[in-house]
Amino acid sequence: MIEADHIHDLNRRVSLLEEHIGFKLEPILHYALRARDNYTLEHSNRVVTLSEVIGKHLNLQKREMEVLSLAASFHDIGKIGIPDNILLKPGTLTREEYEGIKVHSAIGANMLRTLANPLLDEVAVGVLHHHEQWDGKGYPDGLKGEDIPIVSRIIAVVDAYDAMTTTRSYRREMSKIEALKMIESESGKQFCPKAVEVVLDICRSGKFSWFK
Repeated sequence: MIEADHIHDLNRRVSLLEEHIGFKLEPILHYALRARDNYTLEHSNRVVTLSEVIGKHLNLQKREMEVLSLAASFHDIGKIGIPDNILLKPGTLTREEYEGIKVHSAIGANMLRTLANPLLDEVAVGVLHHHEQWDGKGYPDGLKGEDIPIVSRIIAVVDAYDAMTTTRSYRREMSKIEALKMIESESGKQFCPKAVEVVLDICRSGKFSWFK
């Protein structure tokens, strides 16, 4: 069930979008996220919450924070174009199915670019590259290290952390401690070392009860 505060946070970020593009967008994007499945909306809201905390710790500027918030909000909106039999498959994906999943970042980026707005063009870049990896083994473009936008690097870590600590159709959740150990082991490989360092500090500090 989608919590009321999640809806409030989504509406706040959509209002930010509307300030820049000049027309009502909430019904479209809100419907798109819910149409995919409730998990996608809830996951996106959790990713935004931690991403914003990380962005502040990394001293991102106001514009970068806006882009981060919006890109985190809609990083998975492209999954609306992925068939349920692939996205919700309980077993291991075939190579072809995995290739099908991978296009969601490009679909989402293209959806945002169709709005022809400078801010959303930046958001689209963050969405497009949120599955790139620090060692260059990610997708869609195999970007490496600091060539990956900082917004995408932050979302990559948070997206993985939330995915690992929630139950999906194809696997059960792992403990937050296990997830953090796995993320730490991938620092400098899959994930940006700076982003990993901040995630570990935040989640282990006890200051944010949601991440304990």
